[in-house]
Amino acid sequence: MNESILEHINLTTPDPLSTASMLCELFDWRIRWQGDSIHGGFSVHVGGMHSYLALYSNEKQSKNATDSYFRQHGLNHIGVVVNNLEQVERKVIELGMTPHSHADYEPGKRFYFHDANGLEIEVISYDN
Repeated sequence: MNESILEHINLTTPDPLSTASMLCELFDWRIRWQGDSIHGGFSVHVGGMHSYLALYSNEKQSKNATDSYFRQHGLNHIGVVVNNLEQVERKVIELGMTPHSHADYEPGKRFYFHDANGLEIEVISYDN
């Protein structure tokens, strides 16, 4: 049996376009699609050829909502594997964000940062 792959994650965020722009800059991703979506919202699909983040927003979202389509950031963080950890860290700093929680343990090196909307992203490299 072939291994199943994770194709996308749908995440509610205050500003899908700014988050998508930042992710494209850091990870050389592209916007795959954008447009109107469920509950009168707006979505931006950003990623590579085989996987992406669906960044969703609507006017009724709240940090306290119980329905996931109206609650911001209903997860802990997303992790992105990169080939050159130091290069991405420099880009994070250039974009005005602060890397933190650096670690180097098996199976790889990593750091975290928060974007302007509060989303925590872990950046990992297995090419030590």
